[in-house]
Amino acid sequence: MRILWVKGGKLLPVDTGGKIRSFNIARRLAEKNDFTLLSYYDGRPDAAYEAAIAERFPNPRTICTGAPEGGMRQVLDYLRRLPLPAPYAVTKFTHPDVQHTISKWFDEGRFDVAVCDFLSASLNFPEHRRVPCVLFQHNVETVLWQRLFATEADPLRKLSYRVEVSKMAKYEKAALRRFQHIVAVSQRDRDEMMKFAPGCPVTIVPTGVDTEKYLRVPSATADPPRIIFTGSMDWEPNIDAVQYFCDQIWPAVVSNFPDAKFQIVGRNPHPSVQRLQSESVEVAGTVPSVIDYLRVATIVVVPLRIGGGTRLKIYEAMAMGKAVVSTSIGAEGLDIVPGRDLLIADSPELFSSSIVHLLRERKLREAIETAAACVAIQYDWSRVAAEFENVLREAMASFCT
Repeated sequence: MRILWVKGGKLLPVDTGGKIRSFNIARRLAEKNDFTLLSYYDGRPDAAYEAAIAERFPNPRTICTGAPEGGMRQVLDYLRRLPLPAPYAVTKFTHPDVQHTISKWFDEGRFDVAVCDFLSASLNFPEHRRVPCVLFQHNVETVLWQRLFATEADPLRKLSYRVEVSKMAKYEKAALRRFQHIVAVSQRDRDEMMKFAPGCPVTIVPTGVDTEKYLRVPSATADPPRIIFTGSMDWEPNIDAVQYFCDQIWPAVVSNFPDAKFQIVGRNPHPSVQRLQSESVEVAGTVPSVIDYLRVATIVVVPLRIGGGTRLKIYEAMAMGKAVVSTSIGAEGLDIVPGRDLLIADSPELFSSSIVHLLRERKLREAIETAAACVAIQYDWSRVAAEFENVLREAMASFCT
């Protein structure tokens, strides 16, 4: 197949859940197909990034849009786009150079099928196409923004989230109908999409894990015990998660295990996350390898209250044979059995007592670690990419009939 993959924002470094999913599927598709990655990004031209992409993909095309990267420039850009009907999360990733390039390639018949990676890139695709196009939905964006709105305390941000929720609900519903096929990452996400757009062709392609990278390790024997959270620490759902954990869960754990350590591992920790640093809490920030921290972790926690899609961090921890305690939102959409493969806790009291129980009952923890590793090994990225490729072939077949 001749595949075009369109990604808004830099794909490297592979340091977020969405990037991990996209990178691993895309590079495996590139091994067996005529694959072209169109990666466009904001800010200044980045020769190092473009060289790195060229090393990993055979036919990359990069476009620097020069759009605002952040700060006051992004605030002004948001205000400029506020009158537009589409949400800012989409319009900020829409650029005439990208639109022109895609339309030109479609007119020239260069590709058999195209992938729109995330809803954010969707406005760059022409309304009328000669090529079947597949929308890769890592999240149900409307649900994600609704959760952000529901948990936001700052009045100004809450107002902006209200606007985004309203716009996103209308835009996402229409966008789902514009594409020949949609890929969801969980049954829950598929169900939500079908509510928005009944009858749309939506196929589930599960989340994966690099089983060669995240190898199972022996059960941790560290004393004091180490509890770990991993994730991009400039992303609001993760910021909320660690604040919730430190404020409402961690004190009860420390009262039972005074020497226990909680490690927050992830890039660009927000100032509010940095302020969580204490004698029992370490904000590690960006680290050379998350694996080094996972290897010695006693328990991995995922106390998310906001989010969508599926959490790759859970499968990565499970692949290494780690016991996980998560909220229902944190683990939603994963093919797991609560109580066997991990523990689910949706209240601060249950979350803290679950951690304490696992620390006290080593045999229980080891049983969960074994079950977790057995589940995760079934979801190697090679299998996931093969399922994704089948979706692309189905989209081509239905487009031609």
